[in-house]
Amino acid sequence: MIDPMAEVVMLLQPSARFSKLVMGASPWRISRSDAGEPFYGVILEGGCRIAIDEHEPIELLSGDFVLIPAAYGVAMSSLKPPPPGVETAAPVALGNGEFRIGPADRPIDTRMMAGHCNFGSPDASLLVSLLPHIVHVRGEQRLATLVQLVREESREQRPAREVVLSRLLEVLLIEALRSAAGTSASPGLVRGLADGRLAAAIRGMHERPAHAWTIAELAKEAALSRSTFFERFNRAVGIAPMEYLLAWRMALAKDLLRRNAGRIAEIAERVGYSSASTFSVAFARHVGRPPAQYAREALG
Repeated sequence: MIDPMAEVVMLLQPSARFSKLVMGASPWRISRSDAGEPFYGVILEGGCRIAIDEHEPIELLSGDFVLIPAAYGVAMSSLKPPPPGVETAAPVALGNGEFRIGPADRPIDTRMMAGHCNFGSPDASLLVSLLPHIVHVRGEQRLATLVQLVREESREQRPAREVVLSRLLEVLLIEALRSAAGTSASPGLVRGLADGRLAAAIRGMHERPAHAWTIAELAKEAALSRSTFFERFNRAVGIAPMEYLLAWRMALAKDLLRRNAGRIAEIAERVGYSSASTFSVAFARHVGRPPAQYAREALG
């Protein structure tokens, strides 16, 4: 059986940028701007508060894991932050990927591992849009262990390091998304898959992308009426069912074109189009250039 969550994560092509151990002495506050980069962290001891893209802060305590698939603005502080207007000095690098933040004369009361990674896929923004904006998981030791393994591997120059790191990150992302499925995750693929009825329809789209799906057929897969299915899918996944199907077909088509996995007509058929011309029109409308041009540019 095809696993939609694993397919999306593998197509994202995650790779490690860096990871660090941060030690905080209260009170402290830091903020940074990221260009939509993925960020993850686990609290080893103590706690802190984190606010993503100006949303309400979330309190993170020992054992908590957080994943932001696309962070633009991240603000973090000690559980009891400094008074407004009081600036915190920049983190001090201690070497070996370790940093200290907060007053030098105060005891360390928080330890966290944090990491940043890249998504190598040219479709990263499209695929990330299918994921929750933030994943917050409590008390999953497996996630802390995986973060530690990523940190250890990123610090060593061992054979096949990049392959190991990319696989570890795939497992970390899947485990985080899987752990979040039972929580109040924001709309996206995770919430859709957490709903048994919707999951049947989503798996159907992933297993048979070439099938000429209709709302009626997808609703039947989900054992729901058309109107209930459409409303429930929109609410859980954040986009309409046929919009999701189009996005997935285009992600697959781009991957096939980048890998030179067949002629345009063959790729068209594999992603659900009856002819190369109808596929080319749909692809150009969605991507901004015809598939032949996209393939030439991707292959260099």
